Order: sequence, then structure tokens, then C-alpha cells
Amino acid sequence: MANSNVKPATGKLGIMVVGLGAVSTTFMTGVLMVRKGLGKPVGSMTQYDKIRVGRGADKKYLHYKDIVPLADLNDIVFGAWDVYPVNAYESACNAQVLQPKDIEPVKDELVNIKPLKAAFDKNYAKRLDGNNVKDCKDRWDMAQQIREDIRNFKKENGVDRVVVLWAASTEIYVAPDMKYHGTLAALEAAMKANDTVHIAPSMCYAYAALQEDAPFIMGAPNTTVDIPAMWELAEEKKLPIAGKDFKTGQTLVKSGFAPIIGTRCLGLNGWFSTNILGNRDGLVLDEPANFHTKEVSKLSTLESILVADKQPDLYSNYYHKVRINYYPPRNDNKEGWDNIDIFGWLGYPMQIKINFLCRDSILAAPLCLDLTLLMDLAHRAGRYGIQRFLSFFLKAPMHDYTKDEVPVNHLFQQYVMLKNALREMGGYEADEEID
Repeated sequence: MANSNVKPATGKLGIMVVGLGAVSTTFMTGVLMVRKGLGKPVGSMTQYDKIRVGRGADKKYLHYKDIVPLADLNDIVFGAWDVYPVNAYESACNAQVLQPKDIEPVKDELVNIKPLKAAFDKNYAKRLDGNNVKDCKDRWDMAQQIREDIRNFKKENGVDRVVVLWAASTEIYVAPDMKYHGTLAALEAAMKANDTVHIAPSMCYAYAALQEDAPFIMGAPNTTVDIPAMWELAEEKKLPIAGKDFKTGQTLVKSGFAPIIGTRCLGLNGWFSTNILGNRDGLVLDEPANFHTKEVSKLSTLESILVADKQPDLYSNYYHKVRINYYPPRNDNKEGWDNIDIFGWLGYPMQIKINFLCRDSILAAPLCLDLTLLMDLAHRAGRYGIQRFLSFFLKAPMHDYTKDEVPVNHLFQQYVMLKNALREMGGYEADEEID
């Protein structure tokens, strides 16, 4: 490592996950298998990717851990909250993502990951009916109980640091409202007044995490940390926050393929995206109010890559539609179809069809690992507030919309942001420009 002034990753790192369903159990089981040398962390940038540091004669290509002090997988301790009381082993079996041969060797460790009672409000996810739920007087009490959970987890497991990751279902859409979300004081007043319309349970988790010195990552499209009140708290507590929504299947394709159209100066008439999936996520998204939250995050990608102002001839009038259909037989094996209507020389039309038969949790698990390790790193590096360098992993990257900031959704520009942040934290020069 060069002259890095990042604190070392000493001691244990607690990763507390909200939601102990398909994504989180696939993540946990995978990490435990990799630790035993029984599996490979394929898809994880922190475990596989190498980036260039230095130029000319000083040029080297290094793994992230050789540039910055990342937490070791052996130092991770998992915790979780969930509305269903089953342990991580039972949940991994129920999820039917991984085969028994990949679960059984770490059964003992998974059985010991028992979910804490969830802070839950059925109005935010009507399709879920678990009974492992906290009894809360109001939203303020909800946040205090989560804070206590984090403190107890630290004490009982002897962990030095905690990162909190939301990998639970998508909540119904909460429109940011400055009256309630504009300042920390307004947010706290709304929590104490038990304003269940403007204060989502996820906000209580984020608030609690930040109050307990734990960076918070929003892996669903919920309105949670992407409000000025949370930015204020993150600044005050000097903590990094990231969100939102794991970029796994269709949006990953979109953020990588739209640049092909834009770079080649081809025109776009329309982009129709539809999905079928059957896991718990699909069940929750079958509720229109919950789907709307997802739709907002999935729609935002294209518009910031193919921009009418920059190329009015090519991108002024395209039609963009996103659909998600709940289809139980598929379980976690999601299928995403994209039909793209483009035009070329003299306006002649052409079509592109992409059919991505992906496994949602298999794509999400390495993102969970990368986001938690990189957020822990950012915290030790003294970075706080919105971590834009993590946009690469997220569907709707957090940005300051109060200042009309446009998020970077272009996959290869996001990758430059990621590499430059790692270079800087490793004590090297950030030497790539985003055009």
C-alpha cells in the first residue's frame, strides 16, 4: 500500500442484515463456504478485480486488498432481523436458491444466525405476514429498539465495527417531503409523533444505524437514506451512507448497453423492459404501491445516459417502459426481456432483443459483500455522507436532488469513480477522468 491513511481493519466486522431471505442467506452461505475453501466468490469485485495504480514505469495492477486495507472474510460476523423467525439455515433451504451441497457444509454456522425481531409495519409490505415482529409504541421507540439490537450484537459477538445492510423487501413508495424529511429535527419530530405515513420502518433502521456508528446501505428502492434529514445525520456523525437498490440483472444490462447506443451515436425510439420472478421480492412487488417504488428506481437509469439535451436528434422522444410480473414457478430465477427500438443512418429502424435468464440472489450476493466491505473501508478512511463511488453497484445511485444533481448511471463512468476512490484511499493519484 502507498501512503494510505486509512485505519487498519483490525478486529471483527459485524454485518447486520435487514431481511433474512433469499438474497441475504445466499450472501451469508457463500461467504461461509468461501472461508472454508469450498466455494469461489465469483462476481465479487473486492475478491477478484484488479485495477491499475500508478503510471508509466510505476504502473501496477493490484487486487483491492493490496491497495487498501479491506476486512478479511474470516473476520466477518453475521446478524439479521426478519419478520419470520426461522434461522439462516432453514431460510436458505426455504429460498431454494442454493443446493444442499452448498448449504450443508456450513449448516452449524447458519443455524446460529437467528433473526432478531423485525421493526415492521404491515402497511409497508402488505404481502408479508411474519410474526417475529417488535412491539413498538411509535416510530421513535422502533428506532430505539433497533439501536439496542445493534449495541447488544456488538457486545455479544465482540465485534469492533458494524455495517447495516438492507436486503429486505421493497416498501411502498414514500415521496420525499421536505416538511418531514428536510431536516433531522423534522424527521425526529415526525418519528416521535408516530407519523407512520411519512416515516417508513426502513428510516428507523437507517436512523438507528447512524446513531450507533454503523454505516448504512439501502439495497432496495425504498425512500430511506436519500433524504436531506439523513444526509444531515450522516454528516453530523461522520458516517458513510449508500443507496439505493442493488443493481443485479436488467438494470445492470441497461447501464452497460445504453452506453453502446450512445457512444455509437445511434438513435432510440423506445426501450421496453419486462421481468418475471417468483421469490418473496416478486410477491411483494405484485402489490402496486410497492411496485411503484421499484419502477421509479428502474426508470431513472436510461434517462441520465441517453440525454435529449446532449443529442436532441437521437434521444428527444423515446418511450421507456418497465414492468415486473410475479410468476411463482420461477422462484428466484428471474427472467428479464428487453426490447430496444433503435434507428440508424437516415432514420432507418432496427431492433435489439436481450433475454437475460438470471438468478437474482446469485447476482446480488457478491454485491452485498462488495458494498459492506467497501462501506467499512470508507468509514475507516474517514469518508462520510453519500458514497457516490459505490454507484457502480446500485440501480438508482443516491444524489443531491435538492441541488439538481444528476446521478451517474453509465456503468463505465461508475467504474472510473470506483477505481479513483480506491486509488485515493490507497494513497495513489486518482488519475482517470470521467468525460
